[in-house]
Amino acid sequence: MKIFKDLLHLFYPKLCAICKLQLVVNEVTICTSCRHDLPLTNFTDYKDNKVTQTFYGRTAIEKGYSLVFYRKSGSAKKLIHELKYKNNQNIGIFFGNWLGEILAENKEFEDIDCIVPVPLHPKKIKIRGYNQVTKFGERLSFYLNKPLLENQLIRTTATKTQTLKARFERFNNVATKFEIRDQKKFNHKHILLIDDIITTGATLEACANEFQKCEDTKISILTMGYTE
Repeated sequence: MKIFKDLLHLFYPKLCAICKLQLVVNEVTICTSCRHDLPLTNFTDYKDNKVTQTFYGRTAIEKGYSLVFYRKSGSAKKLIHELKYKNNQNIGIFFGNWLGEILAENKEFEDIDCIVPVPLHPKKIKIRGYNQVTKFGERLSFYLNKPLLENQLIRTTATKTQTLKARFERFNNVATKFEIRDQKKFNHKHILLIDDIITTGATLEACANEFQKCEDTKISILTMGYTE
């Protein structure tokens, strides 16, 4: 079996998702050099940071966190672009494992009841074939020992790709586009909403506002990246 794996690695080497150089033993998804170059947010206060501040005066958020800063150019953008548009779902697993280990250790989200990914519209799922945060959510579910509830929050209207919209248009595009299948399921629950990146926060705001319709519900937010 080891010989077969060695031959497979020889003819089909695994490459770093950022620099495209061959990965060596114990490197997963990205190489050690690129991992060290990722712009980590290093937020230490989960209740008051750039993530939670994004939603001040817009919707009530208990806690928030993003692992990396997402910039116009750079390694984080390359990774998430690979995840969203090139079907490299190993990146979602990579971020989920990394964040999962951090949160399992610091226990900042130990009081959540469930994890809910921001959904794609069925039309976009049909085109893309997957939700880019599903694998991310699965790994978080494993580390936090909380259920991942997909298909409970549904997107009711299709929108154009966020990256093709002007920032001002995205910020004002906050009309509710989501529905909860069974609101009673989320009464008296603390929900962790997850997504790939936060730009203006409009999409996550709309999701959070939908959950606020439930009785005595708390919302926290976790993403891979935060847009600077």
